[in-house]
Amino acid sequence: MLNRLKNIGLMTLAVSALTIGGLTSANAAGASAYPLKEYDWPHAGPFGMFDKPSLQRGLQVYKEVCASCHSLDMVAFRELKALGYNVDEIKAFAAEYEFPNGFDDEGEEKYRKGFPQDYFPAPYGNEEDARDANNGAFPPDFSLLGKSREHLSLFTPWNSIYGEDYIVGILNTYHEDAPEGVELPEGMNYNEAFSGNLIAMAPPLFDDIVEYADGTPATTEQMAKDVATFMYWAAEPKMEVRKKMGLKVIIFMSILTIMLYFVNKRVWRKIKKGDDIA
Repeated sequence: MLNRLKNIGLMTLAVSALTIGGLTSANAAGASAYPLKEYDWPHAGPFGMFDKPSLQRGLQVYKEVCASCHSLDMVAFRELKALGYNVDEIKAFAAEYEFPNGFDDEGEEKYRKGFPQDYFPAPYGNEEDARDANNGAFPPDFSLLGKSREHLSLFTPWNSIYGEDYIVGILNTYHEDAPEGVELPEGMNYNEAFSGNLIAMAPPLFDDIVEYADGTPATTEQMAKDVATFMYWAAEPKMEVRKKMGLKVIIFMSILTIMLYFVNKRVWRKIKKGDDIA
């Protein structure tokens, strides 16, 4: 009976491993057939932390380039504190936006300046307006896009795709003309990293399209890396807190394990000698 249960357990484990490995590999392969360039992200790994200047530059790229089409519905202005901004800077940033605030006596809609507790406003009133302005395509919200494009494989890590690498790959692999034999429909663009290679979004980044406040050269690759970092932060703003808490838990559990080991050794030594545990 024990052998049968053992065999069933081993078979279940093997099938699970193959299934998970196969699915993650399939997801990774399906995300992009283009060999994405891999970057060393400061926030990757168990002890990685966000590069604050890069986050601030990424916010600038989003505000000046991406926000005209893409929403950021799940991020409040107050959360920009994690990027290194103080309260006054956040209040000033929020005040640059306007939000509906009821109607006046003549039935005209009124507006107010934004507050830190407000969320980034969407560029369009609804999906229909967004599609009308983008040749039928619906620009995705940026709140979770950095994580949704991430495909990590536990059993085949070499097939893993990080969301940031995918975003940078998309923004850096546009081509003016499609390869020979590929028909480019009207309103579509050819992109090597995008699945299917046909993308409705026109190339959004060009060298020096923004002027960084910190003086960093605004190359296309640099802007792509910065906005990818910002998008990953938007998808997981509590990452640094989670990692710090995880490190504390590991240290605590390590100390507790050592203490329990010596307690257990002391107790069983007394039992072997026939002494009272007390």
